Amino acid sequence: MALSEAQQRAVISRVSWNLVPLLFFCYIVAYIDRINVGFAKSHLEPVLGVDPKIFGEVFGTGAGLFFIGYFLFEVPSNLAMQKVGARIWIARIMIVWGLVSMCFMFIHDKTSFYLLRFLLGAAEAGFFPGVILYLTWWFPAKERAKTVALFALGGVAAGMIGSPISGLLLKMDGIANLPGWKWLFLIEAIPAVLMGLVVLFYLPNRPADAKWLSIPERTWLINKIAAEAQQAEVRRMSLKDVFTSPLVWVLCLLYFLVNVAGYGYEFWLPSIVKGKIEPMFAKEHLDLLTGLLNMIPYFVAGVAMILVSRHSDQSGERRKHIAASAFVAAIGFAGAAFLQNPWLALASLVVALAGQKSTLGPFWALGTSQLSGTAAAGGIAFINSVGNLGGYFGPKMVGMIADKDRGSGTIAMLWLGGALLLLSVIAMNLPEAKRKAE
Repeated sequence: MALSEAQQRAVISRVSWNLVPLLFFCYIVAYIDRINVGFAKSHLEPVLGVDPKIFGEVFGTGAGLFFIGYFLFEVPSNLAMQKVGARIWIARIMIVWGLVSMCFMFIHDKTSFYLLRFLLGAAEAGFFPGVILYLTWWFPAKERAKTVALFALGGVAAGMIGSPISGLLLKMDGIANLPGWKWLFLIEAIPAVLMGLVVLFYLPNRPADAKWLSIPERTWLINKIAAEAQQAEVRRMSLKDVFTSPLVWVLCLLYFLVNVAGYGYEFWLPSIVKGKIEPMFAKEHLDLLTGLLNMIPYFVAGVAMILVSRHSDQSGERRKHIAASAFVAAIGFAGAAFLQNPWLALASLVVALAGQKSTLGPFWALGTSQLSGTAAAGGIAFINSVGNLGGYFGPKMVGMIADKDRGSGTIAMLWLGGALLLLSVIAMNLPEAKRKAE
């Protein structure tokens, strides 16, 4: 039985409501565990026992080591998910990373900090590209920018939710003779384990397993996804071809630049905000106020992500949306570098994050339109793993610059803005994607 257009829309809506909120919440949990070290930064300086003159570089290196573990295990993780199914594999990832995240309360020197950051990346490897791959099993191409943006919005919501929570947890300093930073790592790790169990018992692997869809609805969705997977010639590439495709390598470079700017910004944002407000407020209120102010860029970025991705889906255009978003972000970083008024500088940082985050929906819609099957499993993970190396170089470079440029973030902001400006130029020179037949 053929479905009417209204019935088809209803199917997509039902799939969205049954899958996206759960995956969205899982990503909130993942992202908080990934970036909460930024809130603990000032509390870790005496714990790591390094010369204050090089603490910025040490912290940036440790923050970035997450992405080395991520890089090494990303592709194998996605290939494993293709074989064993999303439900078991995503649950396994979440439970393991939650346990590793709890172990951060045992950090006692630079080596233990480095080791646990690496292990956290290895544990979480495969979650984000696994979900991106999973969404291609459920959503037609014209729905993907919006859907990916709704999922990736979890990273934005993590900044909004995690910021004040992290500030409050740091104020638990001394309870049960534990410093606040230990409470932060312990309490924020527990939801990952709990959500892993929820995924294990709830998440369906494929549309054929969706009991909340009728048989005709399942059949239509399965056929729709299968038909799209046979259309574009580039989708016929093998897994081996993925690693030699010039387009895939360009997408890796674009995502690398996205993450250089994004993580260079996010791991240091609490420190930047704290530095701006420190002269104006009492010391005992700084952590909580920093957390509250840190929410603002994420809220604005969330709104911008949805608007840009929705417009990208409606128009079917990807590269210009990526390029324009990156260019706006570069302008924001330039403003943060040169504006002397602290509130105007913070407003520019809001613009920078909104532009950077808005690249994500169109980018992954472009990337997933090129691949299917095993090539998609390996290719999406490959793009994500290579691109996420930017998460190593971004924080590390900002830390090195901060050590040599104390009291000024000008050079760091210009460096991050330059990465996004280069991204904008490259994206504008990508070949136009062919529109798919409806």
